Amino acid sequence: MKKLFRKIHLWLSVPFGLFITLICFSGAMMVFEKEINEICRHDLYFVKEVKEKPLSLDELMRTVAATLPDSVTITGVTVSPDTERAYQVSLSKPRRASIYVDQYTGEVKGRSERLPFYDTMFHLHRWMMGSSQGFGKWLVGTCTLLLVIILITGILMWLTNKHKPLAKSLTISFTKGWPRFWHDLHVAGGIYATVFLLLMALTGLTWSFSWYRTGFYSLFGVEASAEQRERGRAGGGQTGHVNASVVRSTAAEQKTSDAHVHEQGRSERPQAAERQEGERGGNRHRHDGASRNGVSRDNTSRSGFHTGHSPRAPFAHWQEVYENLAMTHPGYRQITLSEGSASVVPAGRNSLRAGDRFDFDVRSGKITGSKPYAEQDKATKLRSAIYTVHVGSWGGIFTRILNFLVALLGATLPLTGYYLWIRRLVNKSAHTSHLRK
Repeated sequence: MKKLFRKIHLWLSVPFGLFITLICFSGAMMVFEKEINEICRHDLYFVKEVKEKPLSLDELMRTVAATLPDSVTITGVTVSPDTERAYQVSLSKPRRASIYVDQYTGEVKGRSERLPFYDTMFHLHRWMMGSSQGFGKWLVGTCTLLLVIILITGILMWLTNKHKPLAKSLTISFTKGWPRFWHDLHVAGGIYATVFLLLMALTGLTWSFSWYRTGFYSLFGVEASAEQRERGRAGGGQTGHVNASVVRSTAAEQKTSDAHVHEQGRSERPQAAERQEGERGGNRHRHDGASRNGVSRDNTSRSGFHTGHSPRAPFAHWQEVYENLAMTHPGYRQITLSEGSASVVPAGRNSLRAGDRFDFDVRSGKITGSKPYAEQDKATKLRSAIYTVHVGSWGGIFTRILNFLVALLGATLPLTGYYLWIRRLVNKSAHTSHLRK
């Protein structure tokens, strides 16, 4: 059996090893993308000066709405308890787009945009620099599936090796030369990393193949049809935040922005704002240009929502709702508001996707219903769990660091495997030549 496992392990690794290295390396690079982005673009994510009191959400949203083109509307806002952190305002388009706003002055600071390095890493990790629906996506999915088989056969080879003690298999020697070091790193490193790499691969496959996603969800008691409906409510795409242009003048600029929008996979997008985007795609109202408070001639706000009897809706009660939720959730991680609904990520939650949901009356601001995360449907919780496990945020900063190190180690395994394989071929060739002489 060991020879069979060895052949499967080798002949799957040889043609696909380099692709697996690129997938693991790019995944490792993206673990701390958010933190590095905030360091490199501090002026975007943080305000210049913290003042005594921020503008009310009503006034802030009206100020931002006045800077947007007629075809772009506000769908939500995310507030952090950090007074230095700028508010994140979600827009109707490009799909799942957002900008950052100084809550003290109303200044639009700019759009969320990947650094060039991370843009490359993301496209490499998801589509091998190809199309999101083309060969690149298939290649990444296939390599990830083969990685699962390679890891399993590697463990089976180790378990069926009766000639090497367990302690030796788990030890990496640093004093017996490079060949021994690379061998130990491949064997012991593979054993240490297997469980975490399997978790990353098995969760990552849900974004590659619909048949796998259907089976994976069914395994946890979630119907595929219900899961698809949930994905539609969330915008129909993969988990993650999308980079989007904010255009402030002509329609031509807006078209250019739409053409260049691309999906970001490592930033956790607020759920409540996502749920609103699919519902507002086709019902936009033009602004008459004369109203600063966001109300047009057809009694529709600049945000695209009907105002009814309240001329300041839909933002009129957002501040009231926010203050209510902030008071009842001290130490919250973030609060997201959108039309008639809100999401609160309480203190202690490792995932920004694990938010408690609230409904409120847009006319009065009164909270009309709530649904804690623990009581939400299985599809929502499973989606959140898949993403959390895949990026390693389920245990906070410790598991994220561990995820980073394991992904880096996973990137070295094919390379050390190539070294051992080529060395074995060279030694075998030399031995054959010696026998012929």
